[in-house]
Amino acid sequence: MVIEVLFLSITLIIIIFSLHRRLGQNLPPGPRPWPIVGNMYQIRPNDFRLLAKWSHIYGPITSFQIGSSICISVSNPHLAKEVLKNHDQQLANRHRTIGIARFSRNGDDLTWVDYGPRFVKLKKLCGVELFSLKNLEAHRPTRENDVSIMIDSINEDYCGKVLVVNNCLKKTMFDIIASMIFGNSLASSNGDLELKAIMEAQFRAKISLGIVEEVWWLRWLSWLKDDENKWIQSRNHRFFQSVITHKKENQNCSTHQNNFSFLDALLSRREEYNLSDNTISGLLWDMVTVGIGTIVAALEWAMAELLINPTVQRKAQGELDRVIGEVMTESDIPNLPYLTCVVKETLRLHPPTPLMLPHQATTDLNIGSYGVPKGSRVYVNVWAIGHDPYAWKQPLVFRPERFLEEDVDIKGHDFRLLAFGSGRRMCPGAQLGMNMVSLMLGSLLHRFEWSLPEGFRAEEVDMVEMLGIVAYKKIPLEVVPTPRLPMHGSSKDG
Repeated sequence: MVIEVLFLSITLIIIIFSLHRRLGQNLPPGPRPWPIVGNMYQIRPNDFRLLAKWSHIYGPITSFQIGSSICISVSNPHLAKEVLKNHDQQLANRHRTIGIARFSRNGDDLTWVDYGPRFVKLKKLCGVELFSLKNLEAHRPTRENDVSIMIDSINEDYCGKVLVVNNCLKKTMFDIIASMIFGNSLASSNGDLELKAIMEAQFRAKISLGIVEEVWWLRWLSWLKDDENKWIQSRNHRFFQSVITHKKENQNCSTHQNNFSFLDALLSRREEYNLSDNTISGLLWDMVTVGIGTIVAALEWAMAELLINPTVQRKAQGELDRVIGEVMTESDIPNLPYLTCVVKETLRLHPPTPLMLPHQATTDLNIGSYGVPKGSRVYVNVWAIGHDPYAWKQPLVFRPERFLEEDVDIKGHDFRLLAFGSGRRMCPGAQLGMNMVSLMLGSLLHRFEWSLPEGFRAEEVDMVEMLGIVAYKKIPLEVVPTPRLPMHGSSKDG
C-alpha cells in the first residue's frame, strides 16, 4: 500500500509540475499533452505532415510535448526568419538523442556540435578547406567522370528495361562522395563494402529510444535499449580509425592536388584546428551520410515529378539540347536556367530534410507573441513552408516556371525556400549539393527519354515519403530509359 501511495504521489507531482510549466510560460497553442508522455504517442519522429496539419488547426507556430520536453514547430516564412535570423544565436544549439549522440561522437562533428567556439572553428574549416570553390573545382573532373560512368552503365544494362532509380543514384553518389572524402584508400582496401554496411545498419537503427529517453526520470533505463546503437558505433569507430591510421601512414603518397582528399585536408590541418581522430571521424561521417542521402532523395523526387509532368521533362530536354554538346559538365549549369528551376521546384515541393534538424533554445525567448522556454526544441517545417498558399501561388502544382518569373534565393536568404537551411546552421555543402543534383539530373535527361514501366500511368506514381531525417520516396521509383543520343563512350578510364 505504501508503494502504491508513493507512486501516485510522484505521478501527481509530475502532472502538476507539467501543467504549471505549460500554463506559466505563454506557450503557443497545440494539442493537449497527456501526463508524463506528452504527445509522443500522437506523433512519430520527423512527422512533418502531421505538424503541418496541426499548423492548420492551431496556427503557424505550434507547441507539443515529447515526454518531458517542450517542442515548438514553425510553419511559415515569417516565423522561420525569426528562428533562423532574429534568434539565430539563441537557437544555434542542437538537441541530440542518445542514438544521435553515439553516432555523432557526442557532438564531436559539425552537424550536431553545440554552438560555440568549437562550432565556429569547425565551420570555418569546412568552408575554407573542404567546400571552398577551389577545392570543389579540384574534384570536379572526378565527379563528372563518375556521372559519365553512371550514364554508360544505364545505357549498357537498362535500356528498354526497368531500372530502380534509387539504386543507381545511391551507387553513383557513394562513389563520388567516397572519392572526394577518402581518395583511393577505400577501393584499394575493400573499405567501401564495410562503409556501405555501416550506413545500412545506421539507417535501420533506432535514433530515439522512446519513452525511456524522453521522460527524464526514466533515462537511467536507456542502457537496456541501446545495445544496437552501441554495436553500430563501435563498428563505425573501428572503420574510421583504420582508415585514418592507414592514411597517416601513407600521407606522402597522396599529395597531388587531384588526389588530395577531404581526409588529406583534415590531417594536414589537424594541429592548426586541434583535430582529434574522433573529430575527423565525425566530420567525415557527416559528409558521407548527409551528402549521399539528401542528393539521392532530391534526384529521385525530381525524376518522379518529371514522369508525372512530361511537358516539363521535354522543356528541360529542349534546353539541354540547345546548350550541351556530347557530355554535360558542371560548367554548363549557369547556362541552363530552366534546369535550375526544375531543381529548385523539386526542393520546394520535396525538401530532402523536410523537418529541419532540431534547434535548442539556450535561453528563454519569444517567437511571434509566444514564449519559448530555455531547453525547448524548435523545428522549422521546411515542407510546410514549401506548401504554404500564402507564400506560393498554386503550391501543390509542380511548376518550375515560377522561378523564372521570380528569382528566389536558395542559399538561406529567402525564407520561403530553405532546402539547405539558413543562418549559422546552414549546410556548408549547399553549392556542392546544387551542382550534383543539377549535373546528375541534367545528364540523365540529356541522354535518355524516361517513361514508366508498361501498364503504369502517371497518376499511379506513389508520392508518399518515408519518415526519417531524410525523406526518401517510400516506394522506390521504377523507370524505363530509352537513349536519346548516340553513345560515344563518355567516361574516362581510371
